[in-house]
Order: sequence, then C-alpha cells, then structure tokens
Amino acid sequence: MIGFLRMFVFGLIGMTVAYWLLRIYFRSTRREELEKDWAAEHPDGGDPGARDAYIEAGMARYGKSLALKLIWLVYVIPTLAVFVLAFLMNQH
Repeated sequence: MIGFLRMFVFGLIGMTVAYWLLRIYFRSTRREELEKDWAAEHPDGGDPGARDAYIEAGMARYGKSLALKLIWLVYVIPTLAVFVLAFLMNQH
C-alpha cells in the first residue's frame, strides 16, 4: 500500500511539472503566432497599444481552451491508463 501511495505522489508531482512545462511552451508558441499575425496585418507596426490588446485578447481566448486540453492530456489520460493496466494485470 505504501508503494502505491509513493507512486501516486511522485506521479502527481511529475504530471504537475509536465503540465506547467507544456503550458508555458504552448502559450509561448501561441503568443509568437499572434505576434506574427499582427505583423502580417500591420506591416508598418501599427499602434503599440492596439497590438498589446490584440495579443492579450488572443491569449485570453487561448488560455481557456488550453487549460482544459492540458488537464486531459497530462492528468486524466495517464491516470486512467495506469488504472486500466493495473486492473488488466491483476485479472490474470
């Protein structure tokens, strides 16, 4: 039982680290994409305040969808996979 708890705690720590690393990476790539979109639409640079507002609005929309996807990708799917594997291994 203690081994299971240890695996659970270290697994949770590992999944949390993976969640934050993926979140930082995906947000930075989305921000770069928004900056490139702005630069393509405004070759002269445009208004810096409007550019910042455009990027922040895009990041706010993206942040909501990203969090839910990452929770499924990092926490739910691996946890279910471990439980299914443990169940299947104990059936035989």
